[in-house]
Formats: sequence, C-alpha cells, structure tokens
Amino acid sequence: MARRSDILHVEVEITYDARQFRLRVRDDGRGIDADILEKGRTDHWGLQGMRERAGRIGAQLELWSRPRSGTEIGLTLPATMAYRSLAKSKASWFRRAPGVGG
Repeated sequence: MARRSDILHVEVEITYDARQFRLRVRDDGRGIDADILEKGRTDHWGLQGMRERAGRIGAQLELWSRPRSGTEIGLTLPATMAYRSLAKSKASWFRRAPGVGG
C-alpha cells in the first residue's frame, strides 16, 4: 500500500566545477525509516537500483533522512566521468532533436 509522503517543498541543487559534478535533491516530507534507508524494502528495488546505477557510472550516492524530517539525496560524479560523457553525446543529441541544427 502506498504511503503519503506529505512533501510540500522540493529543492534541487546542481553544482559543478573542474573536479566534480554534484546533484542534491531535498524534500520536507515524512522521511525514510533508517532501516529502510540502509537495507531497502523487500521486493522493492528503488534504493538498491539507485545505488547500483551510481556505482556503474563511478558516482558516490549519499542518502540522508529521518522520520518527519524529510530526505536528501546527493550524487557526486568525478568531472572526468561527467563531462566526458556530455562532450561525446552533445553533438549526436543535437542532430537527433527535430528542427535543431538542420
């Protein structure tokens, strides 16, 4: 059974420099129980999937939460991985977009 999160505000922060790319998403919802945050839920793959995907791209994933205090998710990716992928894919992305670049 789905549970209401009671989120009223979400904040997204993106920072990047020559060393790293960082994405943080914060909310003011109910938060996540510490046991679920650490181990995930039985037959649910959301948190585990996020961790696995972050590991595959060489990123560090951090999750913070407390009941009734919201949740924060941080993803940090080394610049060599973040910007290399962007530089390689940018030209092909523009070619595929309808009406862009002829």
